[in-house]
Amino acid sequence: MAKQSIFGRISTLVKANINAILDSAEDPQKMLDQLVRDYTNSIADAESAIAETIGNLRLLERDHQEDVNAAAEWGNKALAASRKADELRGAGNATDADKFDNLAKIALQRQISEENEARAIAPSIAAQTEVVDKLKNGLNGMKQKLEQLKSKRSELLARAKTAEAQNKVHDAVKSIDVLDPTSELGRFEDKVRRQEAIAQGKQELAASTLDAQFEALEDMGQLTEVEARLAALKVGGTPAPAIEQ
Repeated sequence: MAKQSIFGRISTLVKANINAILDSAEDPQKMLDQLVRDYTNSIADAESAIAETIGNLRLLERDHQEDVNAAAEWGNKALAASRKADELRGAGNATDADKFDNLAKIALQRQISEENEARAIAPSIAAQTEVVDKLKNGLNGMKQKLEQLKSKRSELLARAKTAEAQNKVHDAVKSIDVLDPTSELGRFEDKVRRQEAIAQGKQELAASTLDAQFEALEDMGQLTEVEARLAALKVGGTPAPAIEQ
């Protein structure tokens, strides 16, 4: 059951559609991290189970080989006993010859027994070999999937960092957009324009005050001239001319 469970997990993980899993995930990066952990743990479990399965297979193979070797050995013993029996019978010693023929029969029975045991183990060895091959292939598939996951995770992390950098650049550019009145530069320009307007207002105010002073000065000049002509009338009776001919 444990081996079947591991094999089932391997098959499920190998057949998993990574892109479909990521598309349905709210946070693809977290999902990738979890998948990497799951695959890593499953690979470790699979390696342990496969190692145990391979160990059992090697035990069966050794048992099978021992049975084969034992069958060959009993066959050799049967042959040796049979030849000895023939030799004794040829020498006229039938009693001892029969004993060695009986030994040959016993050896042949043991040979048959060992061959039957070897034959009985063979299907188990074939089945275990097939399972081991499938598990190895599945394990290799899982390792390839794990590399794909790691590559996908690296790709997503790089894309995330690139997107973050692009957003920062965009925000920085937007903050100094000369055409955007709400930007820092726009607000500073507006402040400068206001200061320029105030300065212009002060200049205009100063100019208007200066003109009034000159107008007052001209009025004073006219009054002075009037006083001078009045004095001339009093002295000579004729006002002094304003402009010489």
